[in-house]
Amino acid sequence: MVAGVERILSKAHARAREPALYWGCYPMVPWAGRLSNGRIPTSDGEVRLEPNLPPSAIHGLGFDKSWEIVERSETAVTMRCELRGLGWPFGGRALQTLTLGVRSLELELQVGGYTRAGPAGLGWHPWFTRPPSADVELCIDAAEVLVLDADLIPTGQVRPVTPIEDLRSGPPVGDRRLDHAYVHAKSPAIVRWPDLELRIEYDSSLQTVVVHTPPEAICVEPQTMWPNAPLLVAAGVRDTGLRTLEPGDSLRATERWTWTS
Repeated sequence: MVAGVERILSKAHARAREPALYWGCYPMVPWAGRLSNGRIPTSDGEVRLEPNLPPSAIHGLGFDKSWEIVERSETAVTMRCELRGLGWPFGGRALQTLTLGVRSLELELQVGGYTRAGPAGLGWHPWFTRPPSADVELCIDAAEVLVLDADLIPTGQVRPVTPIEDLRSGPPVGDRRLDHAYVHAKSPAIVRWPDLELRIEYDSSLQTVVVHTPPEAICVEPQTMWPNAPLLVAAGVRDTGLRTLEPGDSLRATERWTWTS
């Protein structure tokens, strides 16, 4: 709650749905976005993950799992999620740290400790509330989006935004129904309620921002990789942001949220 108003859609919200994909604000790890049919090509053969939103495996493994608190203070908490045993054949673990200020929230996410070479991607998926009697403005500084197929899977092609998709001027969201992956997006993203402005600053590794605008919420999802990046890279597509981690490697991403009335 900020300025007396809930800004994140809660599980108890009248229109919030199960499972945990559809509410809250969760880390996406060890991948972000959709994987078509849960497929991950590797040098040792193809890995198949169980689709949790058929036909896709979506948003990683950490959003509905238990995270162990490893360090805590009055303003910060660090949590760990072991990926071994969650159907992720590369092993490893994820760490996230949240640090709360008077008018800010810092988010840090890291994945590493793989036991064999494997793909990695990070991101965050907040569900921001939409007030019932007012509009919300959204600014995303990006001129291009990924081309998607009927299942919202990127084809590997990039195209310019259409007028409806162009959010560079910070327009009201209104009845724009977006589920788009903006690429080469520049920090910050900005969400404006009638009474509050939220700046979402993200580091240079987070150059893809997925925007989803169903009637009940607005999702602004900076992430390090394109959705479906493992299959796209295997097909020769470049610049997807996908990292391959060897044992001993790690991937880290950070965001900073600041708000003003």
